[in-house]
Amino acid sequence: MNVGKKIRHFHRYREIVSAFVRYGFGYVVKDLGLADLVPYKALWTGERRDLDKQTIAIRVRMFLEELGPTFVKLGQLASTRSDLFPPEFVAELRRLQDDVPPFPFEDVRRIVEEQLGAPLEASFAEFEETPLAAASIGQVHYATLRSGARVAVKVQRPNIRATVETDLEILSELSRLAEKRLEWARRYRLKEMAEELGSALLGELDYDRERRNAEKFAVLNEALPYVHIPAVYRELSSGKVLTMERVDGIKLSDREQLDEAGRPRDDIAGKFVTAILRQILVDGFFHGDPHPGNVLSLEDGRIALLDFGMVGKLAPETKVHFVSLVIALRGQNTDGIIRAVGRLGLIPDDADRKALRTDVDELRELYYQVPLSEINLGDSIRRLFALAQRHNIRIPSDMTLLGKTLMTTEGVVSALDPTFSILKVAEPFGRQLLLDRVNPVKIASELGKKLPEYAEWLAEAPGKLRELLAMAKQGKIKLELSIPEREAFLKKLDRIGNRLSFSIVLLSFSILMVGLIIGSSISHQNSMLWRIPAIEIGFSVAGLMFVWLIYSIFRSGRF
Repeated sequence: MNVGKKIRHFHRYREIVSAFVRYGFGYVVKDLGLADLVPYKALWTGERRDLDKQTIAIRVRMFLEELGPTFVKLGQLASTRSDLFPPEFVAELRRLQDDVPPFPFEDVRRIVEEQLGAPLEASFAEFEETPLAAASIGQVHYATLRSGARVAVKVQRPNIRATVETDLEILSELSRLAEKRLEWARRYRLKEMAEELGSALLGELDYDRERRNAEKFAVLNEALPYVHIPAVYRELSSGKVLTMERVDGIKLSDREQLDEAGRPRDDIAGKFVTAILRQILVDGFFHGDPHPGNVLSLEDGRIALLDFGMVGKLAPETKVHFVSLVIALRGQNTDGIIRAVGRLGLIPDDADRKALRTDVDELRELYYQVPLSEINLGDSIRRLFALAQRHNIRIPSDMTLLGKTLMTTEGVVSALDPTFSILKVAEPFGRQLLLDRVNPVKIASELGKKLPEYAEWLAEAPGKLRELLAMAKQGKIKLELSIPEREAFLKKLDRIGNRLSFSIVLLSFSILMVGLIIGSSISHQNSMLWRIPAIEIGFSVAGLMFVWLIYSIFRSGRF
């Protein structure tokens, strides 16, 4: 790291640490051992007095807003992780504002010309200087191509990548330090969480990636004639500039305008839900942020989807597990719910299975004999994520993005038509997905795809086996057995061994006594050994041992 970058890091470190103190989190600074970065007096007097009555969630939101674009975007991404953060924090993070002043047109011109390698006038016949919208990462300008086509051009803010990368490096260091010093940070895997959110943010900075997403959506949605994906102009796009077809329509949030234009809201809701569910359950590639501003109703009856910076991807098996979860909830199957949750996420080894089962039973009871049309999908997902958080079950980021997408979809649809049931539309998709799972043709096709892999494995198996045997001969193989609840198991095994030993001793003693009795009977001599009545004492000892053994067996409850 060069000297200039170190200085920038130091100044940014101080800004972040000072913000912690101002918003009432000075104790975090002290716990992390960073008090030296803030004047001593500020640690005790630096808190803003107007925050005394504010909740921690509100203070976190204000803290993120003050620290700028990186932290605002990270907060917005964190608002999709209902499995990691409590509901009050998620609700507050969704209020984060991304509206910032636009940057000058001189910078817009410079960035566009640098990225496209040509003067602005050579690429566009007209280019509006006033942006349509400005956000923390970039802003959008309307323009007209020399061919006459109307377009929208998204231009990235100058130096935003350097700013974001600096902030993410600092956050990575802070999260590493927190995990080293604080137990709660280790429990929540803070560094892993910061890296995951940071990776998602860097992905949004790559306009080439967004262009590829838009092109893929255009191909996948060709089967839906009522869905329009704006065309992308690849030759006028780059990593920092994205030129797309301009689409004019009515936002789904503007219900009054939809009514005035005579566009039936129930029809729009049906098309919107079908498009999103098809993306999820058929394509496994879905829009990650379908809020009302990103969906337009067009004059010809179609709907248009905009902004493909955030997308989700589901593997075929994940789609099946998700449908299995919904079916298990509907079928009141506790074991099925736990299996599906385990396959979708990762149930930790130290999870309290009994408590998990109890919580799942409670969740299941909420939907007992509830009609499909009355089930609140968003509430179901929130409850499921709360359960996962309570039991420290880490759900993959694409699954949480799926949850957020479904909740957003339900919110949009409820505003358009409160009587509309998303699950009724989802049911045929889920049924088809399960039928595909047992379709012999599809199974044969999947096996056919894996045959080369299996053939390669079989060809390598003899060699691998020889290596394994050679290592075994050299004593290089260590065998470790892990038994759940091994302590209890070993104690029980120890008790069994003790009782077995006791029984053997009793049997041996009894055989010895029988030998003495028979011997004395044959020789017609008394049973005195060194003037001690051995047989009488032996019988007494054997009797006591026998009574103790019977008592132990009955007390164990396993007679």
